[in-house]
Amino acid sequence: MMILIAGPYASGTDGDPALMAQNLKRLETAAWPLFQAGHVPMIGEWVALPVLESAGATGPTDPLAAEVMYPTAERLLQRCDAVLRLPGESRGADQDVAIAEARGLPVYYALEDVPGVTASGSSEVAGPRS
Repeated sequence: MMILIAGPYASGTDGDPALMAQNLKRLETAAWPLFQAGHVPMIGEWVALPVLESAGATGPTDPLAAEVMYPTAERLLQRCDAVLRLPGESRGADQDVAIAEARGLPVYYALEDVPGVTASGSSEVAGPRS
């Protein structure tokens, strides 16, 4: 399955690039266990950030980001088979879950709940269900 990894990116950072980078790294920790289980991990920022840069935006706090960040996730969800919702407050991740549920896609709230992923590979990112 292609699985969108959703969780906090900009939420709670007040636009601080270092905090956003930390959040992205946290999302990325789920990529390897998903890949090991035979899935294709996807994070919206992997697509949206290069699009923003090529459009001349100064980064994820640029006004153009509103036209790119959420729409990128929406477009990706047309091609993804599931969502892994990591813990933490995030309006965007909640929106991803709502879109996935409306499309009838499975939403996982813990890495070890994803088919084929073992609990030993998920200790850093799994958390309480939202």
